[in-house]
Amino acid sequence: MNKRQSWNIITLFCILIFGFTIATMIKPDTEYSESENRTLAKMPELTAESVLSGEFEADYETYLTDQFVARDAWIGLKTDVERAMFKRESKDIYFADDGYLIEKHTGAFTTDTAALNVRVLGEFARMYQEQFQDHMTVMVVPNAVDILKDKLPPFASPYDEEAYLTQIEQALPEGVWFDTSDILRAHSDEEIYYRTDHHWETLAAFYVYQQWAKQQGFAVPQASDYEIETVTEAFEGTVQSKLGIDAQKDSIEIYKQKEDIFYTVQKGDGGEIGYSVYDRTALETKSKYDIFFGGNHALVRIGTRAGKGRRLLVIKDSYAHCFVPFLLEEFDAIDMLDIRYYNQKVSELIAQGDYTDLLFLYNASGFAEDTSISRLTY
Repeated sequence: MNKRQSWNIITLFCILIFGFTIATMIKPDTEYSESENRTLAKMPELTAESVLSGEFEADYETYLTDQFVARDAWIGLKTDVERAMFKRESKDIYFADDGYLIEKHTGAFTTDTAALNVRVLGEFARMYQEQFQDHMTVMVVPNAVDILKDKLPPFASPYDEEAYLTQIEQALPEGVWFDTSDILRAHSDEEIYYRTDHHWETLAAFYVYQQWAKQQGFAVPQASDYEIETVTEAFEGTVQSKLGIDAQKDSIEIYKQKEDIFYTVQKGDGGEIGYSVYDRTALETKSKYDIFFGGNHALVRIGTRAGKGRRLLVIKDSYAHCFVPFLLEEFDAIDMLDIRYYNQKVSELIAQGDYTDLLFLYNASGFAEDTSISRLTY
């Protein structure tokens, strides 16, 4: 290699390194990543204290990672290269059979937070066991990595979520736990989880609701009782966004009672009153799963004309969003509480709500990782 070729390589290298750095610095910051459905890091404040503590350097590295020019394209390119090298996982996600992208949730169930959440939920259930008696239910739904094991790559070794779910069950008073694992495994050959997203599908929620309704003494519905509508066939969820690759798109289905049911929906105290649990404007965005209730809200109040004399509090994450619409015929009122966004005491809400029933519904990894669970007993 002659001197001129060497200088050309050095020049190209400098252009790539410094060019992208300068481009990243001069481009306007992106506040929100629609593909990842999250807020991106902002430029940290430079102070002597933050520099000496190392906080500034750590935050600045996160900032550069989030704001790097053409970030989504580079993420996708990295994943495509890994797949071309026949890797069967990337970024803690398995490239599973039938086009599924399945999160591993490595370490999620062995942290101090995961253990604390089990203890707090057990304490919470015992606090309110006498008040709700036989009308308290805890559902912590296993993730796809636990139910769809047959689709995982050879030699995949995901942590057994069932061990963690057993810990939760053992921490609860007798009769409170509702096991969804066996129900979902019985239908694991069907599309009960999205290929590109971390949620279960409405079909899975329906199967679980059938069995829960039977336990609760409600009328057990059949699929023929609903008008099943496919609202989109172009859903790419949060797991796909982490990889930034083209993937097999998912469809989203909603189950609407064939008989008209009048109900109202209010998002937040004093919020505007609506007349549907479905927000179809979400179908025009990346976050199409937000068709259910328009996404996460601290408190959603639903009023019905069921005339059953029962009022339900649902403490939940977004797994509940496609489950709750099945409940409209059985409760006069349904309040959905997301403690991740709720700034007041849960105990005060329960004291004021005149509830007859309580349902706690989370997905397993979401429950294990949620740092707000500790506020349940406040």
